[in-house]
Amino acid sequence: MKICVLGSGGREHALCEALNRSKKIVQLYCCPGNAGTAKIAKNYDLDLEKFEDVKNFILKYKIDLVVVGPEKPLVDGLVDYLEQFNIKVFGPNKKASQLEGSKIFTKKICEKYKIPTAKFGIFENESDSKEFLKKSKYPIVIKADNLAAGKGVYICEKLSDAKNAVEEIFNGKFGYAKNILIEEFIEGEEMSFFVISDGVTIKNFGTAQDHKRVLEGDKGKNTGGMGAYSPSRLINKDLEKKILNKIIYPTIQALKDLKTDYIGFLYAGLMISKNEPYLIEYNVRMGDPECQTILPMLTNDLEEILIACCEKKLNQVNIEWKNKKSLCVVLCSKGYPEDYEKNIEISGLTNINLTKNDYLFHAGTFEKNQKTYVSGGRVLNFVSLGLSFLECKNNVYNRLKELNWTKGFYRKDIGHKVVE
Repeated sequence: MKICVLGSGGREHALCEALNRSKKIVQLYCCPGNAGTAKIAKNYDLDLEKFEDVKNFILKYKIDLVVVGPEKPLVDGLVDYLEQFNIKVFGPNKKASQLEGSKIFTKKICEKYKIPTAKFGIFENESDSKEFLKKSKYPIVIKADNLAAGKGVYICEKLSDAKNAVEEIFNGKFGYAKNILIEEFIEGEEMSFFVISDGVTIKNFGTAQDHKRVLEGDKGKNTGGMGAYSPSRLINKDLEKKILNKIIYPTIQALKDLKTDYIGFLYAGLMISKNEPYLIEYNVRMGDPECQTILPMLTNDLEEILIACCEKKLNQVNIEWKNKKSLCVVLCSKGYPEDYEKNIEISGLTNINLTKNDYLFHAGTFEKNQKTYVSGGRVLNFVSLGLSFLECKNNVYNRLKELNWTKGFYRKDIGHKVVE
């Protein structure tokens, strides 16, 4: 079997690494890929916005399964386009991908199907938004409606911060903004909850705690994710049941009522308050860096799971996991999430001594003349599995010390709530 993973980040490297363990795969491709995927797959520099080029590549190389990693091609309808040519694709179609493509689409589903979420208002311009903010309680949450690479969410402590957020969104910081979402702040702790679906059957695919803020102590600007641990410290059987019954199942039913199935990974970003779940947002793919944190714990052949999803046979697969903890730390280029240095060499990669429980996933990297260079703000993901979070953390930070890359930085407190 030939499989092609679309994307170029740490999530896609983790997907390639998991697929590479399958004995059924004769050739693995990653488009466009990074310096890490180049070592286990054939990279091809495809522009994922040019659907016809993607289709021509897949047909030319007789690829049996396409796995779409990032959200934008899903939201733009790549799955629908490829399926017209009888290409087997793992990932939700354009209509189902609106769960991430439009926060307002999701909020309206929550309203109609009584899914627990924060109270919200939708605004079409700056002046109405600011008038509402004058009468609001703080802190308050302000969101860009459209895709924002995990960064279009502002938690504002005071009116001046809220006004600034509104201005940035309507001035196009995350692309054209027709609407803005303003919602109440729910006191609690965040959790990432993952499922996989074939349109009929839904199975759990792990939990994690992401660390979004750039600085220690969960301070500073929002990022795409500075690290994660899995499983979440909050998960228990009672909470899991509530999440599925109150949030996941009603959402899948809402899509069925809109005459569409959900095939792919679905990631619910939740706020847990007194063991009650509230939906913050949906992502229609694996999270990043949660994917890198969760996938190394999978004992199944990932290829079998993905094919079962595409053939609506997920009910025949028993998904099994290692009885371990996992922790991931993201190494970033200095300056991220604002302006950061690119095209600088990452020296010291050969100094890293990975054990069988350690993983190094490339994110914003490229290879040139057998050297590795920076192409994105989040550069490398260091992951370790262990019997305790303390063991995982010690291993990860030891690997980071071995690299000793002076042009980068990372948070030193990932997993602080679970590490004694």
